[in-house]
Amino acid sequence: MTSLVTQVKSRLFIRSAQKSMHALDGAYASLLRGRSLDFEDLRPYEYGDQVRDIDWRATARHGEPLIKRTKATRKHTVLFLVDSGRGMNALAEDEGSKRDLVVLLTGALGFLTVRHGDDFSVVYGDGARVRRLAPGSSEGSLEHALRTLDRAITESAAPNDRQALLDYVARNIARRMIVVIVTDEAPVTDDTERMLRRLTMQHDVLWLTVRDADPVAPARRRRRDVDTGWTVPDFVHGDTAVRDELAAREAADTARRHDVLRRLEITHAEFGGRDTAVPTLLTMLNRRSHARL
Repeated sequence: MTSLVTQVKSRLFIRSAQKSMHALDGAYASLLRGRSLDFEDLRPYEYGDQVRDIDWRATARHGEPLIKRTKATRKHTVLFLVDSGRGMNALAEDEGSKRDLVVLLTGALGFLTVRHGDDFSVVYGDGARVRRLAPGSSEGSLEHALRTLDRAITESAAPNDRQALLDYVARNIARRMIVVIVTDEAPVTDDTERMLRRLTMQHDVLWLTVRDADPVAPARRRRRDVDTGWTVPDFVHGDTAVRDELAAREAADTARRHDVLRRLEITHAEFGGRDTAVPTLLTMLNRRSHARL
């Protein structure tokens, strides 16, 4: 089996459309709060860099804009909070696997974490139980984490349980971390909002939503709900009234989710498939970086 980290890296590098890793350096930096004053090195200016980071004396000497990079003042820990219930075995918006998309998103941010010398940990679970992997800081530990997530989702017989994951962090994680929630489009309840408000007082929180496929889209193969086992009847596919009702419900759930995350100042993005995942992820991180100016 091809290394999952290798698969993630290939998409991360190709989709960044860059000849170097500098753009990813900047994307990772936007995960962190605060800036160090310890000089590390200089690199050429690239689109999206902050003007305040230009070293004007070095720029004058070399005749081209140069960015001054600094070292982080302390190690950070990125905690991935991942829904791994049977619902993640369903199809994503692009008709691909939600499980594969979850692995890609976790792997992309996990690789950036490892590359910058920080630690990561993974909390995952479903309606049956929640588990936590030991912290890691290497590609080997990331590979283990991604394979564990892939296997957990594949083998899960219990429904997703986002609330159990949030409760676990609130009860067990005392040290401040960067918490990345990888979840699906399940409605954000009042309990979810209360727990998120509690978490944001202690942690830096990001939210990644994996979008579901349209269950009644026309000209699609027959669909089976992974939670109930119920197969969508052929006559429902493409039915305008059914599609309008489902679209209205989805729009309401999305609006509620966006409103809660906006009020709590939680950086978030929606992911519909693997081909657009990395560009969307980097756009989210860039937006987050600019929002903290």
